[in-house]
Amino acid sequence: MDKGISYALLAVGIILFLLGISAPESLGSDMSRLATGAPTDKTVWLLIIGVSVAIIGLFGVLRGMRTT
Repeated sequence: MDKGISYALLAVGIILFLLGISAPESLGSDMSRLATGAPTDKTVWLLIIGVSVAIIGLFGVLRGMRTT
């Protein structure tokens, strides 16, 4: 995997993860949590996808460092 793509995946993953962390503080999420007692699906998916993409990007960056 190209090093630039790996860095981009790492950055996008971190951004999605941070959005997932801040999503529960939104008004819509507060209303949903009040009604159901659980976080919204959007919050959970942002966290899962953010962590997954960041891990893929991190592996790509570390793999690129090892071969260089």
